[in-house]
Amino acid sequence: MPVPRIAKEELKQRLEAADGSAKPTILDARLKYPYEHSTVLLPGAIRIKPEAVDVSTLQRNRDVVVYDSDPNEVTASSVAVTLARQGFTVSVLQGGIADWAAANFPMDTKSAPKPAPPAPKA
Repeated sequence: MPVPRIAKEELKQRLEAADGSAKPTILDARLKYPYEHSTVLLPGAIRIKPEAVDVSTLQRNRDVVVYDSDPNEVTASSVAVTLARQGFTVSVLQGGIADWAAANFPMDTKSAPKPAPPAPKA
């Protein structure tokens, strides 16, 4: 099932122009490692686990945009297909978070895991 794509410029315009109720819901569908080891996400993005898509918190009357960290949008496309089959109006961000960040568009921050301290010397 083909899923529509949205360009980063179009998404940015929609986020800036829309009032709260008209803004699309942004879903971060990055795989576990890329998500956990990143300190950024798109503005207002909601984390969704690609292997267990839970739609109970999503509003059906709002457009949904899904992104991931893969330049080919593989994971985001899979999540988008799942959502489309459940009746959501959904699109995938072309180029994912990497293209968004490369354009210096606004980002939210989040914490990432801290490296483990070095083992004590014996």
